[in-house]
Amino acid sequence: MKYMIMLYASQRDYDVMAGKAADTPAWSGEDVAAMHAFMEAWNKELVESGEFVDARGLAAPVHARRIQLRGGVPVVTDGPYPETQEVLAGYTVVECESFDRATQIAARLARCPVPEHVADRSVVDVRPIVDSAGDLGI
Repeated sequence: MKYMIMLYASQRDYDVMAGKAADTPAWSGEDVAAMHAFMEAWNKELVESGEFVDARGLAAPVHARRIQLRGGVPVVTDGPYPETQEVLAGYTVVECESFDRATQIAARLARCPVPEHVADRSVVDVRPIVDSAGDLGI
């Protein structure tokens, strides 16, 4: 079964990493390098175990667009969205034996080095990927 591990962040998180938030310390170059090294090693372990399918990071929410139907007409809104605290920042798709195993893989992300003021806000979701309408259980 395939599972998507989704990592979340806010526009503010992207701004802090880039040193653009005045009221929160910016990530140092070492902080960013440590996070990237951890993620690279984490992905490499998944490749070596045969569980890796795909992984991508996403651009900051300021570069997103949301399309909603209003009265049957598509309305486009540029991001970031003030009503949304966190958005999908990146994802990894794994193929493994069980939901529990996918959860174990995702839980290893808690060891990712980040500045102390960031650690308590980290959120990761794990969801099964459906291959057909029959998998939806409706």
